[in-house]
Amino acid sequence: MEYRGYRLSLAEPRRRLEIPDGAVTLVLGFENELRTTDLTTGTSEDRTSLIAPLRTGPTLGEHSGHLHGMEVILEPWAAYTLFGDTMHERPERILCPSEVAGRRVELLTEALACLPHWEQRFRLLDTMLGQWWEQGRPCSPRVLWAWRELRRTGGSVPIGRLAERTGWGWRQFDVRFRLQIGLAPKAVARIMRLQRALRLLGEGDTAAQTALSCGFSDQAHMSREIRRMTGFPPSRLLRARMPSQADALSQDRIHGRVTSFRWPE
Repeated sequence: MEYRGYRLSLAEPRRRLEIPDGAVTLVLGFENELRTTDLTTGTSEDRTSLIAPLRTGPTLGEHSGHLHGMEVILEPWAAYTLFGDTMHERPERILCPSEVAGRRVELLTEALACLPHWEQRFRLLDTMLGQWWEQGRPCSPRVLWAWRELRRTGGSVPIGRLAERTGWGWRQFDVRFRLQIGLAPKAVARIMRLQRALRLLGEGDTAAQTALSCGFSDQAHMSREIRRMTGFPPSRLLRARMPSQADALSQDRIHGRVTSFRWPE
């Protein structure tokens, strides 16, 4: 779990492509709205606060250039402990926090916004998330192990082997994993492969080397999958990264993962 505060006052509106990153994001907005558009369905929503679950498709995020709030990044098993399985009943949909947590997120956001200093806000957030954690239901150790294996292997571990190692039958494994993580194991494996492929391409590996390393059948298969999950071919995504490596890394909301791109022109 990690979080940050932000106060943006930019000269112009901002548009960013948000791609599948394997995390659940809770945005606690103090003022101004963020528009999110599901690029798979074309559905747009304007919200000050939101919960973005695991997803396998791209999202366009837009705002006026002025945003103020806090962002909490959660592993999906931690989101399950904090919010239960309600958010997983509507997979891949960005939700209003009240849909999964009642008014408690709204009340917390109001309390955070009233505090004058970031140090006080982080202290209150620590306290409240700690309380919610203690009151929540822990993720199954077997589900957590399977999630970590998918992360560790970049999605390359056979799903059948994971199910076998948990001691559950295939169907029971799939149901429990979906309930506590939010997507099927195969969908999570796709996200992990995407993340690994984009990291390797960004580090300068050739497309052929990357496809082989990530377990795609060939370069064309990798390109199709990247386009399906991000909306753009790999070449356009890489061009959308900022010129310097430091700036490119600063686009990402989660250390060690590729999360965001300037909107590819």
